[in-house]
Amino acid sequence: MDLVALCCSCLWLLVVVVLIARAARQRALLPELAPATPPDRRTASSVAVIVPARDEAANIVSCLKTLLAQDYPPERCAVVVVDDQSADDTPGIVAALARRHPRLRLVRCVSLPRGWTGKSHACWTGSLSIAADTEWLCFVDADMRAEPGLLTSALQAARARRLDLLSVAPRQVLGSFAERLIIPCGLFILAFVRDLHALQSRAGPDVTATGQFMLVRAATYAAIGGHAAVYAAISEDLALARRCKRAGHGVLLMDGSRVLSTRMYSGWRTLWEGFAKNVVDMLGGTRATAATALASVVAAWAAPLVPAFAICVWIRHPDAPAVLALAAAGLASAAICALHVAGAIHFRIPVRYGLIFPVGYTAGALLALDSIRRRRRGRVAWKGRLYP
Repeated sequence: MDLVALCCSCLWLLVVVVLIARAARQRALLPELAPATPPDRRTASSVAVIVPARDEAANIVSCLKTLLAQDYPPERCAVVVVDDQSADDTPGIVAALARRHPRLRLVRCVSLPRGWTGKSHACWTGSLSIAADTEWLCFVDADMRAEPGLLTSALQAARARRLDLLSVAPRQVLGSFAERLIIPCGLFILAFVRDLHALQSRAGPDVTATGQFMLVRAATYAAIGGHAAVYAAISEDLALARRCKRAGHGVLLMDGSRVLSTRMYSGWRTLWEGFAKNVVDMLGGTRATAATALASVVAAWAAPLVPAFAICVWIRHPDAPAVLALAAAGLASAAICALHVAGAIHFRIPVRYGLIFPVGYTAGALLALDSIRRRRRGRVAWKGRLYP
């Protein structure tokens, strides 16, 4: 039994070392989008910000106020909100703002074409309303909050890095118990399983991106077919970025936590529905999602259970192998707890959420299984619509 405990503890220690090393390496592969100096208005590129919105009355004012307050030359920046058949007062709110801000326009979607997802159709509709000489298109979700230098920083980074599509990951604002429990664990999972070196490289077919903020050259967008080319994709952001990269264009995801923030969900209902629709795409398919869910639960609960097993063995047989097993298990579990506590501090939430991470991974695994179930049923629900 002593040798069994020692083997389990050493294996657990090895797993933790690999996971932490991988997460640290992945973090280094996500370059930070730093604030930049606004360009001269005479040489600034023209950019159109397109905000697809469906039932966003609670978010749209805050989002638009930050977009209209950008330090980018205002005469070179237009803002278009595309109302995707909202049932709330989203279009009325935008129309009232537009009367006070000439740079802001409201475009309304017609009925959703058969086979299209709502966001792809709204983004495509917005792109068709833009002036022909616009150089850049910037797609921004309605729950984003931008610092004044966001557009300046993004455009400068895209030019400096010779990119055709720049995606920016925002800082996550976590308010409810559900958000604080699941979202940090979900982001750790992505850090553990994704190969950012391959995804961020200009070589290779696959890509990582977020549709929360996507800046794309208008000419490139037209050349790859825009959102019309990915009209049925549930994760249209990944599909569009993948199409762009496979056409030979530069694509990159950057960390925008200094210039962009979001609160995506407000509790269990919205979080569950939101993640269940695209977790399968994020993790690479149903089989990969099932394997990741199982592995995450096993690894998370190993943190308390492996040391508990080592303690029991040590109590019964306090010899050298049992002491080594206890030391290895304790070191590994302390390290993985410290990682999650650091995550809680990073997300500006109470430290206790870094200590109950096994519960977070378990809830996330159930969410992943529900996402698989929905995909196998052939229907994905989002904002009152069912998509095949």
